[in-house]
Amino acid sequence: MVSAGLYIVATPIGNLGDMTQRAVDTLMAVDLIAAEDTRHSVRLLQHFDIRTPLVSYHDHSDAMVLDGLLTRLGNGEKIALISDAGTPLVSDPGYRLVVACQDAGFPVVPIPGASATIAALSAAGLPTDHFYFEGFLPTKAGQRRRRLQDLRTMEATLVFFESPRRLPESLEMMCAELGDRQAALCRELTKSFETIRRDGLSALAEFVRSDPNQQKGESVVLVAGFDPDESEVAPEAWAWLERLADELPPRRAAAVVSDMTGVPSKLLYQWLLNQKTDS
Repeated sequence: MVSAGLYIVATPIGNLGDMTQRAVDTLMAVDLIAAEDTRHSVRLLQHFDIRTPLVSYHDHSDAMVLDGLLTRLGNGEKIALISDAGTPLVSDPGYRLVVACQDAGFPVVPIPGASATIAALSAAGLPTDHFYFEGFLPTKAGQRRRRLQDLRTMEATLVFFESPRRLPESLEMMCAELGDRQAALCRELTKSFETIRRDGLSALAEFVRSDPNQQKGESVVLVAGFDPDESEVAPEAWAWLERLADELPPRRAAAVVSDMTGVPSKLLYQWLLNQKTDS
């Protein structure tokens, strides 16, 4: 039995066998299910013979929809929130609704289950004691490159979501900005054509480019964090390069930093060219 409140219910990310019994029981017991895309979610409900009414709720829903849900909760109803796949609020809508419910004093109850992030981390073969969830990188190439530069010295496994259309380009950009680190491609997790492959970023980029099948479906890309003991380029080198580039021509700035650090001037010069192209 469930009492009045908002239930955050995780649903499968692919394999319907990953739906928990508690999730099924909860979706049957509530009065209403708020779904990111009702057309998608209705197939899941039909599979488990769940006949609870559906309403659409997503990041672009207007205030009237949110107010309507709060009114129903105020009347003692029970509402479940689900996303298209996996755990709601992890790169999915629901934040505003959760905050509004908490502010209004309504219980918010998590019903845990499948998560693409955790599934990928468990099978990637990369350290999991510290990880940083970035989710989707910016759409524009210049902004995407600058965001990767911001993450360059983070000493934690980096977790990205990526669409099939951008996957090859993003892997190549990660290699250029982060270095040829160990990484894992986790594509179509729990589905029939699941791919889990760990290799250097350059090798993964080539693997995806050479196989059109790897350019289909959603992917989680995990990249090893910055290791100061193994990195060819110390963080200070990038800082010196940026400062000198304000005073010297790019090739000369790269040569000076190369003399100071031993980092190949070609690598430093190419980084400056990338910066100029994106500005």
